[in-house]
Amino acid sequence: MLTAVLRGLAAAALAALPLTAPAPAHAAETLPLAEAVTRLPVGTESREGYDRDAFRHWNAGDDPDDGCNTRAEVLLSEAVEPPTVGPRCRLSGGRWFSYYDQVWVTSASGLDIDHMVPLAESWDSGASAWTAQRREAYANDQGADASLVAVTARSNRSKADQDPAGWLPPAAGVHCRYVAEWVATKLRWSLAADEAEVAALREVAGACPEQTVTYEPAA
Repeated sequence: MLTAVLRGLAAAALAALPLTAPAPAHAAETLPLAEAVTRLPVGTESREGYDRDAFRHWNAGDDPDDGCNTRAEVLLSEAVEPPTVGPRCRLSGGRWFSYYDQVWVTSASGLDIDHMVPLAESWDSGASAWTAQRREAYANDQGADASLVAVTARSNRSKADQDPAGWLPPAAGVHCRYVAEWVATKLRWSLAADEAEVAALREVAGACPEQTVTYEPAA
């Protein structure tokens, strides 16, 4: 009799577990762009000690068994018309749209994979204090669509390591999207912004009342 009662209590406790389980620690959040800008910590940036090699990329990507590195996986993910994948993940054919400058590209070699927040900018904004493993995770981040973007080599090299105070995409019609993705990336990785950067973000956000920002904190 006692054994049956104890078993019943244990079963009841197990049945109740799903109802009391904690919420996910890294839930995605969506908020208006102007509000998202206010979430950015403001600080002084420093490039002291920066070395691009401190961010290992491109690594084996999200699927180490597919034979493609992160760059190739992003190209495959963003292709409007998928390319043919040959030996050693050689890509041929395919079609992409570079949203920065509204250009269609039909060769993978004509594209760069842009870090939405450039590696140097991330260093200035907090990544200098990260471990090598976290910097590698940042440089190869496919966990958010905005983190890595396939764009024309020309537009990527025009941007270089500038923040929105110094550079915005040449296609004015995408400024709302671009700034939202910039802010989402900084919030995802808990990166700071300097005063000039925040002022530029606020200016663009003021012209984008319908734009939202969705981000999920990186693990």
